[in-house]
Amino acid sequence: MAPTIEELYPEYTLTSSIDKLRSEHYAHLDEKNHVYLDYTGSGLASAFQLTHSSVRLSSTLYGNPHSINPSSQASTNAIIATRLKVLQHLNTDAEEYEVIFTANATEAAKLVGESYAFTKETKLVLTTDNHNSINGLREFAGRKGSSTVYIPFSSPDMRINDEDFIKALSAARPGRKATMSTGINWLAKSLLGCQPWRRNTGDAAGREDGMKRCSTSDTNPNQDASCDSPALYKAFLQPSCQSSLVPPQSASTAPARPLEKTTRHGLFAYPAQSNFTGVRHPLAWVTYAQRQGYDVLLDAAAYLPTTRLDMSITKPEFLIISWYKLFGFPTGVGCLVVKKEALSRLVRPWFSGGTIQAVTVGVPWHLKARGAEGFEDGTVNFLGIPEVMFGLEWINAVGMQVIGLRVRCLTGWFLKRLAALRHLDRTPMARIYGPENMDMRGGTVAFNLLDSGGKVVDERLVGQESAAAGISLRTGCFCNPGAGEAAMGLTVASLRRLATATAQMRGMDDFVEVLGLPSAGAIRVSFGIASTSTDVDRFFEFVEKTYRDRVTTSEGLFPRESC
Repeated sequence: MAPTIEELYPEYTLTSSIDKLRSEHYAHLDEKNHVYLDYTGSGLASAFQLTHSSVRLSSTLYGNPHSINPSSQASTNAIIATRLKVLQHLNTDAEEYEVIFTANATEAAKLVGESYAFTKETKLVLTTDNHNSINGLREFAGRKGSSTVYIPFSSPDMRINDEDFIKALSAARPGRKATMSTGINWLAKSLLGCQPWRRNTGDAAGREDGMKRCSTSDTNPNQDASCDSPALYKAFLQPSCQSSLVPPQSASTAPARPLEKTTRHGLFAYPAQSNFTGVRHPLAWVTYAQRQGYDVLLDAAAYLPTTRLDMSITKPEFLIISWYKLFGFPTGVGCLVVKKEALSRLVRPWFSGGTIQAVTVGVPWHLKARGAEGFEDGTVNFLGIPEVMFGLEWINAVGMQVIGLRVRCLTGWFLKRLAALRHLDRTPMARIYGPENMDMRGGTVAFNLLDSGGKVVDERLVGQESAAAGISLRTGCFCNPGAGEAAMGLTVASLRRLATATAQMRGMDDFVEVLGLPSAGAIRVSFGIASTSTDVDRFFEFVEKTYRDRVTTSEGLFPRESC
């Protein structure tokens, strides 16, 4: 019998406020008998958020912000307040950063790609582990003569080694040799004293006292001061500069030297957390890359829903966010948080309504709007943007450390149970892609199920049958082809077969056949603000009942349209 979550993670009891939160503000999940396991795909909106939105919109008149009338000013003031709230949440300010509102994280990345000063002398450096919205930057770079360098996976748990990271940045700089030992020493110093998250078993008295204090105050999710304090969590966990619930706090992480324009060698872009495996890549890479002469684009879409990012310490030139990933509502609002100095170096390929102060038709002349407005095409989502401010207030009231701790416990428990799944002949029922422990990882787990013959269960079959059981999870390749290729063991040589077969390929199923893949993707389960241990139990009840000792087939499944 599998151990309970409290047996494996006694600190899980510190997050009991989430159970009350779910029953009051996410009651529709249990009312519909729904198991939601796709928080990396989208956060969930609470009933409280939706009620607040209805009251706000019915009590205040909002209009197009490009005017000075009362309805316009109401929108303008709400947008300004939300920009400041975003900066506050990231622990930075308007002196150093601008907040540009976009439709999503993809549009935020596109703004950087189309406006960045790529040249034949610069490089675009990407991790193999990246969302397609980042992979697509190579198209902008290529059109301006820049080449793209990918940093490969180099470990079985689908991480990227510091050595390969350092080598890629050095190799991408003309006339420079890789300084491996210097780079490794710098990264080691920047992470000095930081260990992956683990239970601190040396302070039992502190843990017991912390549990007592938290249990007396967690009945109200809006008042979690004692539960959300670093002192309490220190009794249970040791922070990591790379994977902790709290971002790296050591001010000694070698602040980046100011970089002159002539020293810039290109753009380095990577995710703080993988949307495929949940791996958390080192935040220390940001400062190191900057010291090597690179601007840094940090994709925080999968990282921020369960973790605070302290941008007084980690200071990328560009940060991209989709807000529905954090709290489900509003959709259609993301942002690019950009250093003012870096913003001044971006050159847009066009202008539109809302992005200019003046324009003439008689002669081809225009004057671009200053700051963020010069990058916000047309009219921004003035009804949706204020909901971001309330969404941030909501998750902070619940407590980011409470959310993060719950997700960590559920993910660790889920991984233990998934790895232990067996058919009656003791053969494994699952193949996990990525880390099987909680060191340097978030709450996303990618895997495939194996039938009783050892064959990968077609992800389409799992998608259909889990949906019929009232379970929302994700199947496919999750818009991360690099991670998918690594998970499926695809090599460059095997991928080259696509070049000769492209003309005959009619769809995704042909792609799978040409490459000889057992499946076109994987299954992804992820946890978030309203997740409970019952969700995990329900998932495993479904898997054991449906796939244990079963031989599966792909016959009769709908064709794959894309990945």
